[in-house]
Amino acid sequence: MPSSPSRALPGFTRRPLRAVLVLAVTAGLGTAVPAAATQAAPLASKSATTAAGSAPATADTASGPAAKPYMGWSSWSMQSSQYPGLNPDGNYSYLTEANVLKQTDALAATLKKYGYDHVNIDAGWWMDKNWTSEFDQYGRQTPDPVRFPHGMKSVADHIHAKGLKAGIYLPVGLEKGAYGDGRTPIHDAPGCTTANVVYPDLRTTNGWDSAYKLNFDNPCAQKYIDSQAQLLAGWGYDFLKLDGVGPGSSKSGDNYNNVADVAAWHQAIAGTGRPIHLELSWSLDISHAADWKKYSNGWRIDTDVECYCNTLVTWENSVDDRWNDAPAWSRKAGPGGWNDLDAIDVGNGAMDGLTKAERQSYMTLWAINKSPLFTGDDLTRLDSYGLSLLTNQEVIAVDQNTSPVARPVTPMGDQQVWGTRNPDGSYTVALFNLGGSPASVTADWASFGFTGAAAVRDLWNHQNLGTYKNRITSTLPAHGSRLFTVKPGGAPLATTRYEAESGNNTLTGNASVASCEACSGGKKIGNLYLDSKLQFNDITVKKDGIYTVDVGYVSGDARSVTVYSNSGHGTSLRFPSTGDWNTVETVSVQLALHAGSNTITFDSGWDYSPDIDRIDVPKSA
Repeated sequence: MPSSPSRALPGFTRRPLRAVLVLAVTAGLGTAVPAAATQAAPLASKSATTAAGSAPATADTASGPAAKPYMGWSSWSMQSSQYPGLNPDGNYSYLTEANVLKQTDALAATLKKYGYDHVNIDAGWWMDKNWTSEFDQYGRQTPDPVRFPHGMKSVADHIHAKGLKAGIYLPVGLEKGAYGDGRTPIHDAPGCTTANVVYPDLRTTNGWDSAYKLNFDNPCAQKYIDSQAQLLAGWGYDFLKLDGVGPGSSKSGDNYNNVADVAAWHQAIAGTGRPIHLELSWSLDISHAADWKKYSNGWRIDTDVECYCNTLVTWENSVDDRWNDAPAWSRKAGPGGWNDLDAIDVGNGAMDGLTKAERQSYMTLWAINKSPLFTGDDLTRLDSYGLSLLTNQEVIAVDQNTSPVARPVTPMGDQQVWGTRNPDGSYTVALFNLGGSPASVTADWASFGFTGAAAVRDLWNHQNLGTYKNRITSTLPAHGSRLFTVKPGGAPLATTRYEAESGNNTLTGNASVASCEACSGGKKIGNLYLDSKLQFNDITVKKDGIYTVDVGYVSGDARSVTVYSNSGHGTSLRFPSTGDWNTVETVSVQLALHAGSNTITFDSGWDYSPDIDRIDVPKSA
């Protein structure tokens, strides 16, 4: 759905373009809450669960909906754009039966053989061109006869005839226009009317307050959702995007908690007997990740990727947000439910609004995060470069294979390295230059837990690059990237572990020991804020050199800390969110150590810093 507050549609409050992902935060001044009982996996480099995270099981099995991230096309990017000619009859007028069928035919002819098999109809199919909603006699959305003159079943039939899956869209709650003074009957529910399905005070819900909140204390509310699901199943739809869901969608509080709605949809879909994929949108609250996993097949982790301008997207608004927001969700995805980064608009060149380097980085990040790969481009106008991106089978395989979701192995910043360990022992490694000018980016094999020689394959260019010792460095253009498969040929990296809570270390300021069941020693150092420090003492190495030190940390949001060795001044580094205060992740930092005994210091300055579990220091540089 739309998200620019400057271009509101009738009945909707537009969601802010740069909405901040809602993250779980701990109470107090940076002190972590007690950890979960599950021991966190060590770095990806050290085990099959990898530094990049694991892929936990979800409610659905690998044989059901969303066994892999779905691939396809969605109408919203072109509906929402002011690119000349896309919406000639007014804002969002692109959405018509004719245009959906045209894109369906193009998808079948061009991208289907690469795995793109969903055609998703987004918001507006039940609205006229003035954005006035239309409902049947039971308060259910009904297609606008001008937009969809043959109805939604006919469109689904055409999509299915092409060997594709049909997707449709609804907002959460009972839309205000469906209420009908509370007298509208609910289909197949004698005695139930719209007055019975909502609260008497008509409290509103969803990201735009465009609907009344359903009251599931009354069985009629479930009956209403059942009736909507039966309608969609009867039309033959295979996919539903449920939008404006909270907590999330820029809203919080009891009125915007739609967990019960999602559970009701889960139950209603099961009752249809049709395996309909349920996708949730937008900026879902990560503290309810277990609910989203239990009841749905995917969840948008961020705001709209579209810019609501004269292109489909721009880099700054909001493609680049995903590098900051995706890490927190890395352990939430797996077969049956995936982290949704939104549409990949990389196929149309000038209409996309991106450079070639940005288009490649965009799809690289989506692939390593195992996000659904659905494009909002005009599939009848794909340029050759865009087509090469969308159809690169080695990159698609990264998105679709069984490896865990990738995570950053370096701190956040303009130059980043992400990666994950694959089941065959190789690693998927991505280099990103998010800065505005060319820069070199280096992936050290030590960040992945091995050393020596490794064979490197360039996935975008389908080239074996040969053997690289200890690292690979690439000079990347502004907003550029590279994507590799790295196969170690050397030895596991020998390290010495130092626990943060060791009595040999020095704590200053507020820094203190806290329990942490997920941490390697069952404890960590927290309360690193307001000029507090953790100093590791007696870090011993045999020779001078630059060492790649792995830092195990816990941080429910992205936080900065200055790290330095010995008497150095250090650099402030921003560590990605671990998703909550019960999960340990790792990043690697480069530190100069001299032969003999050293100190390594974590200094909060006047900021709020991550909690520190441990460091792993290589035995040799």
